[in-house]
This record gives sequence, C-alpha cells and structure tokens, in this order.
Amino acid sequence: MDTFWGYHLMLDCSDCDLDAMTSHINVVNFAKELVKKIDMIPFGAPMVVNFGTGDKAGFTLIQLIETSNICAHFSNETQAVYLDVFSCKSFNIDDVITTVGIYFKPNKIRHTFLIRQA
Repeated sequence: MDTFWGYHLMLDCSDCDLDAMTSHINVVNFAKELVKKIDMIPFGAPMVVNFGTGDKAGFTLIQLIETSNICAHFSNETQAVYLDVFSCKSFNIDDVITTVGIYFKPNKIRHTFLIRQA
C-alpha cells in the first residue's frame, strides 16, 4: 500500500469580485466557513493581513488547521485569488471550489490537486 503525507489543492481564481476579495470580514468569514465545509478543526483564528504594492497588494490569509493549513493570497490589481489547502486528512475538492465561488465569484477557476509523498 502506498504511503502519503497529505493532500494539496491549489486554486488559481481569476476575475473575482473586487469588493468581496477586499473585504476583511468577507475573507475571515470565508476561512471560517471553508474550515467547516471541509470538516477540519481550526487551530486558532484566521490571520488576515493586507500588505504589498502594485499587483502584489492585497490580503494574505493563513488558517492553521489541526491537519496542516489553508493559505490564500489576494491580488487586488489583477482581481485574482490563489488558494492552497493542504491537509493530511482528505477533503472534498468540490466543497472548496463551491465555497470560493460563493465568497469571491471568480469567472474562472483552475485547480491542481496533488497527493504529497516524499
């Protein structure tokens, strides 16, 4: 039987709703809802920080979960969201994509899914 370390989902979301992705409370609520939706246990509150310049300016979200982390970077100038969900516990990819769609309304989502093993 193959051994693995965890599951890693990467989403590249383009043409997102700028008001939604620049709202601190929306980003925090998204993190909390996503943790519930994919049945994870949060370790502390989500950390959401707004910083950067040019096309790098926007929020960064870090939510530790008992089995690893959820991390997202928001680019205000390009209206893009880059989300990673990494967990030793399995989760439903469609639940992540649906939750992102509800909160940020991207016109396009490209995803990559890896099973991590050394």
